Amino acid sequence: MLYNNNSNININDVGDFSALVDAAKDAYTIPAEAFDNYRIKRGLREPDGTGVMAGVTKVGNAHGYVVSEGEKTPIDGKLEYRGVDMTSLIEGFVAEDRYGFEECIYLLLFGKLPTSAELENFKAILASRRHLPHRFTEDVLMNVPSRSIMNKMSIGVLSLYSYDDNPDDTSLENVLRQCIDVIAKLPVIAAHSYAVYRSVYFGKSLNLHRAHDDIGTAQNFLRILRSSKQYTEEEAKLLDLCMVIQAEHGGGNNSTFSCRVLSSSGTDTYSAISAAIGSLKGPLHGGANIKVQEMFDCIKENIRDVNDDEEITAFLTKILKKEACDGKGLIYGMGHAVYTMSDPRAVMLKKYAEDLAVQKGFGDDFKLLEAIERITPDLFNSFKGTNRVMCANVDLYSGLVYRMLGIPTEMYTPLFAMARVAGWCAHRLEEFQTAKKIIRPGYKSIAPVQEYIPLDKR
Repeated sequence: MLYNNNSNININDVGDFSALVDAAKDAYTIPAEAFDNYRIKRGLREPDGTGVMAGVTKVGNAHGYVVSEGEKTPIDGKLEYRGVDMTSLIEGFVAEDRYGFEECIYLLLFGKLPTSAELENFKAILASRRHLPHRFTEDVLMNVPSRSIMNKMSIGVLSLYSYDDNPDDTSLENVLRQCIDVIAKLPVIAAHSYAVYRSVYFGKSLNLHRAHDDIGTAQNFLRILRSSKQYTEEEAKLLDLCMVIQAEHGGGNNSTFSCRVLSSSGTDTYSAISAAIGSLKGPLHGGANIKVQEMFDCIKENIRDVNDDEEITAFLTKILKKEACDGKGLIYGMGHAVYTMSDPRAVMLKKYAEDLAVQKGFGDDFKLLEAIERITPDLFNSFKGTNRVMCANVDLYSGLVYRMLGIPTEMYTPLFAMARVAGWCAHRLEEFQTAKKIIRPGYKSIAPVQEYIPLDKR
């Protein structure tokens, strides 16, 4: 490690920190039955796993089951952006052999598919906003480097507040301006943050490239990320497809809900989007794609034949028994809170990534993922004694796609954020324009009454 911060004093050198840890353990203990006694819906989930209704939205809809007479009936998953099927968007872009992410952003922000003239105008505005403020990379991204690209992106977005002459105005016009600014700049912030990370912590050459106005988001990101600035159209269009797939997922996912919660308080755009990035970083949310890749590498190291289902099944069983991989007993990339029979995002990724996987020498990796997807549902139900309908989620295939594109693991979740920021911004605008009430759920206090005791009598 080249960068070393020696300014922090070891906390154990100035007192008995272990005593504070013990005190904290006592302070933060709540009996499990308390949640049941007060009918608390932990995670804002109903007993059947469905989300508690916290609002209405016209932005996006993730649909994976039908509830009839209190029973959930699994169906093929569907993801809609402003009522338009995400699958049909992808198929349309592919059929016309063009990039689609900018059009997807327009649809999410403005509620309709743009005409050619509207799309060209919007793309020109996006291009004009991609460039970072003068010395932004040096002053914000380089001065205090971070091992977390997501944290650096969050700091970067929050820092844009200081470069905005009108940061706290929450009028529709101003928030829309800020949203377009953040959507355009976030891929550049992400790529520059990674360049600084490589240089500071691994001694690599610092390559900082500028965005080009005549190419789109996916091309610009690959160009800025790679020291050679080279990419193929096939690579860029696959990345563009990934970004369309991950641009939006309804108002209830953790990061979007975080953005709406902060927006409901009336805070500025930069604070709301920064919070959403922090949420997406979590391993139970956007960070899951990295967990899938770690699990996949572990399986690959221990499997001799990707065509041997019995061997794969035996190792997956070891994972469920907490005897392999991270020891948590989870097969990452399988199952979803909403989708049951299929995740349309995984279906699209799988469909369009297979040919490139074979071309780039990842054919066996693709076969192994297919085997995990095929074997896990029955194995899981047999092991757990359940009858759950389970499908592969988007994270199962996204990591392999990114690896085929030569994107480093540290950038998997940042890429997710670069795409999802379009949905976050649409939900922020909707929250301001429609809900107009601060989100404030209740928490039941079960703390026992205590009398104040003077310090000398404790």
